Parts: sequence; C-alpha cells; structure tokens
Amino acid sequence: MDDLDRKLIGCLLEDGRASYATIGDRIGLSAPAIKRRMDRLLADGVISGFTAVLDPDLVGWSTEAYVEVHCKGTISPDELRAAFSRVPEVHAAATVSGTADAILHIVAKDVRDLERALERVRVETDNIDHTETAIVLSRLIERYGPGQSEFSPPT
Repeated sequence: MDDLDRKLIGCLLEDGRASYATIGDRIGLSAPAIKRRMDRLLADGVISGFTAVLDPDLVGWSTEAYVEVHCKGTISPDELRAAFSRVPEVHAAATVSGTADAILHIVAKDVRDLERALERVRVETDNIDHTETAIVLSRLIERYGPGQSEFSPPT
C-alpha cells in the first residue's frame, strides 16, 4: 500500500459513495486507475466491504450502552462471538484485557429494550458472572477507520 492508496482510502472514509472520477480528481489519478486500485485493495482485504452508516436517533435507537462482561471460569472468544451474535442489539463486541472478559456496544430503542437485550446477553452465555453497564449520554467522536489521520484525503 502506497501514499496514493492511503489517500484513496481517506476519500472513501470521508465519502464512501464518491465516484472513481471524483476520487481520481482529488488525488490526481484517472477513474480507471482508481478502479484498479480499489479492486486490488478489495482483493487484498484492505477494504473488506462497504456499508451504510445510520444515525441511531433517526432510526429509533435512542439508547446506547457499553457493557463490560465478566465471565465465570474461561470461555473461548468463539463461544462469546456465537452467543453475542444472537442478540441483535449488540452492534460490536470484543474481548478485552483487564478485569472484564469482553465489552459490548449495545444500541436499543429505549431503556426497557436495553434491559431486555442485557437479559438476552446473560441468557445466551451460561458462563456470565455479571455485567457492568454504562449508558451513553452523548457521542462525542465517531471514526470509521483506524488511524484515520494516516488516511487523510487531500484538501
């Protein structure tokens, strides 16, 4: 991956629907050259897909929380992934270092929906000892790619 690939990725992070011509104009390449680079980045797995980014409030998901999951004994990441994936309100999950075994990002319609989702998380995973929940009051920063400054599009 070279600097042009990084600039291309930066343009996509800024506007995932930008045309090859628009991206090419921004970084100084032709539309066919951009398409070839994007095809290579997709084939190499650098870009794993494209998606719509929704505003949770506008689609009726007004409650967000981060949930620390503390397990009894040991449980594999595969078991946690399988259990958490059965709860549709879990938008992201990761195993973590520290006192918790995993952390979840849950998005729900309201506090009651959050409570039901937490109960499903506990039911789906037999090994859960307890959870600790922090409800999001306001989102301050959202980024959609690691090291975004590395992928800054040209101005």
